Amino acid sequence: FFSLPKGPAEVSTPEPPFRRVDIALGCSYLGEGVRVLGGSSSEHPATLVLRGISVRDNGNLDDLTKYRVPQGNPDSSPIVFEASAELVSIPHAEALLHADCEGDEVNCEISLYSSHWAPGEGLCRTFWFMTTLRLSSGISIVLVLRRPHCSNQEEEHDLTLHPKLRIPMSKDGTLLTTVEFQSSSHNTSLHASLGGSVTLNCRFALAPSSLLSSLEWRRQHQGSGRSLFQYQVGSTSAAAQPNVRVDVKELLGSGDASLSLEGVSVRDEGTYICLVSTPLHQAQHNIQLHVVAPPRVRVIPEVVSLERDVTTTLTCNIAGYYPLDVSVRWTQKTPGDDTEIPLSSTRFSSHRQSRDGTYSITSYLSISSATVQAPATYSCHVSHVALAKPISVSSHLKAPDPEQKGSEGLVGGLIATAIFITVLFIVLGRR
Repeated sequence: FFSLPKGPAEVSTPEPPFRRVDIALGCSYLGEGVRVLGGSSSEHPATLVLRGISVRDNGNLDDLTKYRVPQGNPDSSPIVFEASAELVSIPHAEALLHADCEGDEVNCEISLYSSHWAPGEGLCRTFWFMTTLRLSSGISIVLVLRRPHCSNQEEEHDLTLHPKLRIPMSKDGTLLTTVEFQSSSHNTSLHASLGGSVTLNCRFALAPSSLLSSLEWRRQHQGSGRSLFQYQVGSTSAAAQPNVRVDVKELLGSGDASLSLEGVSVRDEGTYICLVSTPLHQAQHNIQLHVVAPPRVRVIPEVVSLERDVTTTLTCNIAGYYPLDVSVRWTQKTPGDDTEIPLSSTRFSSHRQSRDGTYSITSYLSISSATVQAPATYSCHVSHVALAKPISVSSHLKAPDPEQKGSEGLVGGLIATAIFITVLFIVLGRR
């Protein structure tokens, strides 16, 4: 028994190793009662330091060092939040780390979500902060930070409070927190084709001490809102509209709260809101869905044979497009032209809307045998957001047939001869 020779074995590329790094982000702290020199303010510079975040090391992280808190007067320095992600992983960490290099702008806002006293020995108070991160690439991240603090009455007198927030701070002048809850969406603006399907991404993760209580998807458009999907943990089923779907098994198993839409229509356009709730908190992501449909373009007639002293109208029908904005232009090109010549003497009908919500419009171009020279090509160019490049449809003006020209001349000559002979007979008859 002989085995067939095998080709060279494929060498799999090893996955890059992971490395723990600190990610520091410039933020704004939003909230009433931030104490500043001379009064209070609702906004103050802040820094979010995500400690020990695991990211892929492609060999370009050698220059990274552990973040050191700048030493300065806490009264005039940014509020520094140190966040440990040991309980909950940080989504899109690599995008946050490399945002500056990739030209991606990060908008970071931190605010006090709630605070409450916990029963027990001594004084225990927990502060909850909500952090919202928005990247210009479309990523949206929400982090819920927990700042616990417990002390007895003697220790309470020795605490150092942050001068702006009046919250106990570390020896380095920072607020030490842990990430207890995170949710994210990797694209906050989507285009969906009319009649197609689309998935609106929304995910979350919780610390072991936190539990999911509910998920809801809502849609808002032109001032009105509607609930599309509702699921309460512990219930036997979810309430959902006919064309939407959330995989409850994935929701409870992996934290995938994404919403799928089937048979997208114009009515599905709007702002979709993913609301993930725990007994204590709620994270929200807004996703803008744009519905698009490309236009169908037809020019009538496709071939034109101009008669003498006759004006012919070319019609460009543009139909089935959405949204409304569409650009239409006409050009002319003859064999002697190097480029197409734009034409401005065009007319348009009003926009018409079909039952499915799409639009149509008609453009007209009149050409006269007295002003044009055949052969020539007249093109209708249509641009629309649903098109990767403009659609161009043409009508061809035929040159006159030489044989037809000759026959027309012969007929004209015979008619002229007949007229001449008739007139001659009349004149001679009078003599």
